[in-house]
Parts: sequence; C-alpha cells; structure tokens
Amino acid sequence: MLKRNIAVLTFCGALGLGAAASWAAERGSAEEASAMLAKAVAHYESVGADQAMKDFTASGKGWQDRDLYVFCLDGTGTTVAHGANEKLIGKDLSNLKDADGKKFVVELISIGKAGGGWVDYRWPNPVTKKIEQKSSVVQAAGDYICGVGIYK
Repeated sequence: MLKRNIAVLTFCGALGLGAAASWAAERGSAEEASAMLAKAVAHYESVGADQAMKDFTASGKGWQDRDLYVFCLDGTGTTVAHGANEKLIGKDLSNLKDADGKKFVVELISIGKAGGGWVDYRWPNPVTKKIEQKSSVVQAAGDYICGVGIYK
C-alpha cells in the first residue's frame, strides 16, 4: 500500500511539474525579452526608423512571440510601434496609468533615455486578457525608446 501511495504521489508531482513547465513555456522570459529587444534595436539600426516601426507592428515579421512583442515610443510618450495593439500607434500615452495609478510610460521613457533597464507595472495581458504584473526592458533606438515586456 505504501509503495502504491508513493507511486501515486510521484505521478501527481510529475503532472504538477509538467503543468508548471507548460505554463512557463507559454510566457516569455526576461532573457527572451532582452534578446528580442537587442534584435529589435539592431534591426532599427539596419533598416532605419520607418521600416523598423512598420516591421515591429506587423504580424508575421517575427516581432511577436507568445506574450512578447516590441513596442516603441517617441520622447514625449507617443506610440510609434506596437506589436500587440496597432490602434495605439499615434496615441500619446504619457499620462497613461497602470492598474495601480502609476504613470509608467514616463518611467519607460526616463529609463530608456538613461541607458535602458527594467520598469515594473500592472497591465492587461493580451493573451489572458487579465491585469497582471508586467516588467518591460527598454532602451533607446535612435530618437525612440523601444521595449519588450514580460508578464510574471
């Protein structure tokens, strides 16, 4: 009986680990976000601002992966590229607040202009449609601030 219970517990534990691994695979990691941003900045430098912004927004160009996508803002907070919501292009997001009232776009721009880094905020996940904790890595690309975020 003890051996059977241990076998059942082992099997259930393996299922739980498998489900956790599957859940994690559905979400991009910090490393993947950083790599996508580095690739995006290199693409920007290679093809120029106009083409890069079109590419980052277009689906099927490799700038969206699960819940990862490239977004870019000008120095005032206006969206110039957005891989998850094309309707945001041309919108001034400088006064946008997250679910907790944080004006995170101002911080994204500030961190990006200062050499880059991570910004934490709470934002709707385009995959789950739920408000979740998000961290975006940003850096300057020419006159723009580009980023890629992860949901935690």
